[in-house]
Amino acid sequence: MKLVTFTQGGATRIGVLAGDAIVDLAVAAPQLPREMCAFLAAGAEALAAAKQAASSSSARVALKDVKLEAPILRPPKILAVGLNYKDHIAETGSKTPEVPMIFNKQSTAVTSPHGDIHLPRASEQLDYEGEFAVVIGRYCRHVPKNRAREVIVGYTIANDVSVRDWQRRVPTFTMGKSWDTHCPLGPYITTADEVGDPHALDLKTWVNGELRQSSNTSQLLFNCFDLVEHLSTAFTLEPGDIISTGTPSGVAAAMKPPKWLKAGDVVKVAIEKLGEIENRVIAEPENTPRI
Repeated sequence: MKLVTFTQGGATRIGVLAGDAIVDLAVAAPQLPREMCAFLAAGAEALAAAKQAASSSSARVALKDVKLEAPILRPPKILAVGLNYKDHIAETGSKTPEVPMIFNKQSTAVTSPHGDIHLPRASEQLDYEGEFAVVIGRYCRHVPKNRAREVIVGYTIANDVSVRDWQRRVPTFTMGKSWDTHCPLGPYITTADEVGDPHALDLKTWVNGELRQSSNTSQLLFNCFDLVEHLSTAFTLEPGDIISTGTPSGVAAAMKPPKWLKAGDVVKVAIEKLGEIENRVIAEPENTPRI
């Protein structure tokens, strides 16, 4: 299944993608939660009910008539990984990490799969990072690697948009990674049963039609099962948590000179079996909240 969050007629709810339409679960399976984290927390029975409802013809709305939102509007946690592709480690000249390099993106960074990315007032060093993202489906702790599949409900696409000068100011990455609109996510969650091997997927990123990143999840230094084991050693993973697994080579910061994103640029990230997200860069609007 491809699980979506969408807005129609001023109401936001969840559904299942069916070609050029969405099966509205609020109509087809009204007993189910209407928010994605609550739906995932309802477990296998909710997933089975959604799968059965996906064949409904009376509950369909045309994809063109809705706005696709990020599949998880406010993830409980966004856990990201630095230096996790061998080619990206090489282009940065960094030492290969011995354990996963984990940092947080704030959940307020999430934006829709086609939402605008803000070029900050405070920096011009705006960069893209196309990433394969894991979606947690169960509360879990101390998950061994050989059981990590059991807690992953599916996968999606993230763009780990980065403000490089803010990122480099201090050893921790949070301030450089968490700006509003700097985590485009989507366009849907593809359930794990449809993906098969998550470590054999092509990943590509384009800027204005120019291919900048081209790799495969087989090149991950620490794969998604390694990451679930590592993270769950320290804290509970929750339904709707996102693990953004790192980016391959081709980022703007590694170019000579760097090709920072500017207003008007369009960034597209596509991952095999997971679809694509496409986001335009705009100057941070004057009406963004300020004191």
